[in-house]
Amino acid sequence: MGLIIFLAIIVLAVFYVVSIYNGLVTARNSYKNAFAQIDVQLTRRHDLIPNLVETAKAYLAHEHNTLEAVIQARNAAVSGLANAKRNPGDPQAMQQLSATEDGLTQCLGRLFAVSESYPDLKANQTMKDLSEEITSTENRVAFARQAYNDSVMTYNNRCEVFPGSFIAGSFSFTEAHPLDIEDKTVREAPKVSFGQSA
Repeated sequence: MGLIIFLAIIVLAVFYVVSIYNGLVTARNSYKNAFAQIDVQLTRRHDLIPNLVETAKAYLAHEHNTLEAVIQARNAAVSGLANAKRNPGDPQAMQQLSATEDGLTQCLGRLFAVSESYPDLKANQTMKDLSEEITSTENRVAFARQAYNDSVMTYNNRCEVFPGSFIAGSFSFTEAHPLDIEDKTVREAPKVSFGQSA
């Protein structure tokens, strides 16, 4: 009778470990799938940019440096995305992707600011359509990034909470890194000073 109880405990323990392991695998696959959605939206964004630059070229002949900076930033972002696709969640890859996307966003901001000085370009329907597409895509990227970061948090929690931490360490489940893309449009709160008047 004692042997049967002992074997039953062993079987339950094995099932428990397998259950935790399968939960970790499921959580890892979930954040990798969430990253695939980011990949789709960023690829769409990257594909729109050459058309935007081509449209702007005819009007911004004197802004060659701005256009060149956008193309270079786009190429860096494409490279950053390709690197992150190889290993979603890798801290170095996520930081590189974040940095290249921040750089691209800044360059696009400068391009749109420059285009404000060219009424014909602002009135161009293709430019308007591409600008709207890029804005729409950036909203989708933000939504996909939030879903990815939520999945990363769920996975990391499973890896860190006992007994999952023991199983994660034993089977080489490493911490995943969220994707933080700075939003330069978020303004800092205004600083108020109540200095004494002389």
